[in-house]
Amino acid sequence: MKSPQDRALFVLVSACLAFAGVSHANATQSVAAGLNHSLAIKPDGTLWSWGSGYSGQLGIGSTVDQWFPAQVNALTNVVAAAGGVYHSLAVKADGTVWAWGYNAYGQLGDGTTTQRNTSVQVGGLTNVIAVATGMYHSIALKSDGTVWGWGYNSSGQIGDGTTTNRVTPVQVSGLSGVSAIAAGQYFTIALKLDGTVWAWGYNGYCQFGNGTSNNSSVPVRAGGTISSVVTIAAGESHSVVLKTDGTVWGWGLNNYGQLGDGTTGTRCAPVQAIAVSNAIAVAAGQYHTLAVKMDGTVKAWGYNAQGQLGDGTNTNRSTPVVVSNLTGATSVSAGTDSVVLKTDGTVWSFGSNANGQLGNGTNANSNQPSAVVNLILSAQVATPSFSPEGGFYLQAQSVTVSCATAGATIRYTTDGSEPTAGSQIIASGASINIASVTFLRAKVW
Repeated sequence: MKSPQDRALFVLVSACLAFAGVSHANATQSVAAGLNHSLAIKPDGTLWSWGSGYSGQLGIGSTVDQWFPAQVNALTNVVAAAGGVYHSLAVKADGTVWAWGYNAYGQLGDGTTTQRNTSVQVGGLTNVIAVATGMYHSIALKSDGTVWGWGYNSSGQIGDGTTTNRVTPVQVSGLSGVSAIAAGQYFTIALKLDGTVWAWGYNGYCQFGNGTSNNSSVPVRAGGTISSVVTIAAGESHSVVLKTDGTVWGWGLNNYGQLGDGTTGTRCAPVQAIAVSNAIAVAAGQYHTLAVKMDGTVKAWGYNAQGQLGDGTNTNRSTPVVVSNLTGATSVSAGTDSVVLKTDGTVWSFGSNANGQLGNGTNANSNQPSAVVNLILSAQVATPSFSPEGGFYLQAQSVTVSCATAGATIRYTTDGSEPTAGSQIIASGASINIASVTFLRAKVW
């Protein structure tokens, strides 16, 4: 079984026809890194975990560390997962959410503050398609574009207009049309279908990128006027976005160069990562950042004391460097380590390994990629491509949609919604005529 890939294209029309750009994104993030542990979804819908188990965040019924993947107890049909600092979340195919680990602030959403070493169902949530975890709070995105939060709320990171902790989910105030979510230590960010970014919670290090350091308990526009964003990521105290033109931008804490702009100063407005182009995926770790390029290579920047940049050194980098000996990457995730999924379904990791979070059977740090043992996920189909890639046009355009994977099925939508098994099919190499305001999105199975 191969995992689907998707791609999106903003097409705007005013006096002239304008392609705002092309995005590339994994339809499903099969690997998710917490701070010191990782999760992986196998093609059969089972969930596997490794690394720190101190608070039960591995979901295997104990609090011991795992140096190689172990199956999360009693979970099947998993389609999405997220790892926090001390807890984890999973979404099942039926749209329910399950949680386990540390729960002192209600971040498991089961109406208690009891730690759980195996999964429990989050109360009152259905139709969920994605989840994200902060240090002590949890966030869920529903299929209707609304966002829900629970857990620790001292800085307003749940987004309900209060600073009251919540042991069951509450809806984020005044936010709709959301397509992606991410959570940092004490803040949350969301991407809307219109390509804008919104944030709430703690902003002491300018995590909102809106020119202030003021907290907010309700969503506010993030990144100033930045637009045409297709992917977002949140580190401990910095935010990262991927734009439709394949460039990567960031703001917030930058003490180790995690924004990639050649400096180590906090940024309260977006700055572009130097020399990163044709990016298709991004991830933000505790103090470092990663980007997958269209050619399958990975660039990394920021904190590198344990080798989390994978360049064979332990030197911090304020400008991006290429991860050594790694090709065929399709997606990335990061905590104190970096985790990469390759097109052949293998998972590779590098960086901190004190709790076995590299999954290679040791607890020794590594500054170069090594394979997670006994773990192969589904092979990945190629990301669909659009031609033309983008630009401004004075007339309607015929957009050709292609995929390099022989026999793959391409489905598409023109309203920005995620293509499903019921969406229209287009043959690889066929074209779609664009003559009005359109958000074209294609996914390949």
